[in-house]
Amino acid sequence: MKTRRTLPATMAILFFIIILSSCEEDFVTIGADIIGDQVNDAELYDDGTVVSYSKLLLPIQTNGLPSYQLGVYNDPIYGKTTSNLLSQLFMDVPDPDFGYVPILDSVVLYVPFYNELNITNTDSVYTVDSLYGNQPINISVYESNYFLRDIDPDSNFEEAQNYYSDQSSLFEGFLGEELIAIEDYVPSVEPYILTEKVLDTATGTYDTIRTKSAPGLRAKLPNDFFKQKIIGMAGTTELLNNNNFKEYFRGLYFDTESMNTDGNLFLFNIENSRVTMHYRYYENPLDIEGNTDPDNPQLTGTFTFSFSGINVNTFENNIPASIQAALSNPDTINGEEHLYLKGGEGIITVVDLFGKDIDENGVADELEILREKEWLINEANLIFYVDQDNVPGGDTEPERIIIFDIKNNTILEDYKIDITSGEEPVNAVNVHLGRLVRGSDDQGEYYKIRVTTHISNLINKDSTNVPLGLMVSQNVLLAGYQDTYEEQSPGIDKVPVGSVISPEGTILFGNATTNDEKRLKLQIFYTEPN
Repeated sequence: MKTRRTLPATMAILFFIIILSSCEEDFVTIGADIIGDQVNDAELYDDGTVVSYSKLLLPIQTNGLPSYQLGVYNDPIYGKTTSNLLSQLFMDVPDPDFGYVPILDSVVLYVPFYNELNITNTDSVYTVDSLYGNQPINISVYESNYFLRDIDPDSNFEEAQNYYSDQSSLFEGFLGEELIAIEDYVPSVEPYILTEKVLDTATGTYDTIRTKSAPGLRAKLPNDFFKQKIIGMAGTTELLNNNNFKEYFRGLYFDTESMNTDGNLFLFNIENSRVTMHYRYYENPLDIEGNTDPDNPQLTGTFTFSFSGINVNTFENNIPASIQAALSNPDTINGEEHLYLKGGEGIITVVDLFGKDIDENGVADELEILREKEWLINEANLIFYVDQDNVPGGDTEPERIIIFDIKNNTILEDYKIDITSGEEPVNAVNVHLGRLVRGSDDQGEYYKIRVTTHISNLINKDSTNVPLGLMVSQNVLLAGYQDTYEEQSPGIDKVPVGSVISPEGTILFGNATTNDEKRLKLQIFYTEPN
């Protein structure tokens, strides 16, 4: 009985061992075909054709941005850029009730800088970023009479309305009352200490409460304007909802200027910006003689406007004439010696790979030859060297640049598989989009853009060889795109949003430079099967 029970189990074990041995033999044989004598050692191919040139962009869509900027920035390469802002305000609580006998104490505009709060045992400290320059500027805030539409009537009311970076003169033709002129403004990294008096209903006295607010642009707007414009309109249809309100109070326009070529500029998250009315009121009516009642004390209240409507940045550039001349007629056939990159309504560099399609079959002739070789692509890079003779270096150099598919307005496959995408923006996606490599003198040397998967797909998967766009980026994690006013050759009709919000620029060496060590090349490290 014991033998009869164990025989099937023994046969099953022997059968499993035989199958396992067969699989292992097959695996070793297949592995030998790949790893053994059938391949050469990895080699470098850097003789591929690369054509690169730069183009001045047409106006860029600047509504719907994740971040906005305000101020005057003097780039050491590209000169002065002035950034103005038109903002459509919304009421946080429509149809407000300001109580009885409201008295408006103050109206405060607050635009916080990007910051990080670090709390210690004894204090809270703010770390501020995205500030550029430290020279004074003037900021004037106006009521705007320009109505910002949600829907474009030229699209038969089917598409959202775009607003563009060159529309400052249009908006300035609809300026209303100047609400405040802030002179000689320089951003401070110090927080604001706010004092507020709050009624203690138990004792009938006011307690003083002090709070700390993050650094930012903070200014008082005129009481008389908001008393008439808002408090005096309580209970009317103009304040009933935000659809009515945005027609009635069309927004604020921020106009900036500097006394010379220098100035300062800051980026900010508009979701945290606001205008706050501080007022006092009575909950119940006063008696006929206007006397107060202990049971009807004077209370304090706030009414807040957010910047959650449409917001539009406008840019006014003063690019040097020598750079404008270099961009006016780029050599799109042979490429250029220098490549220019600038954010905002800026400058894009176009990179074409693998040369001409002489036989006109839709594929570059050089790429056809590479496809026939059936290379295994180990790594592929585009290395962009900084022209240190024309770029001052230091903290005015952009830390990041981004490359994208111009035809389809998409990131490359290498972006999607980058294992560093979870890092902070300044370090994120750094395998694909290498951060600026600096020398011991802090001057930028090069950017290394790894395009291994993109090149492998072109050679081994017959992917379409599209022109690539290169731009600076404030944040490479921002994956959206903004429209250009019109399409430009070779099919540029959108640019990465991270480039639109970047004020910085740089100059790189192109493929046509005489400096062979720093000439733009496509490096392909490959393994060739025998």
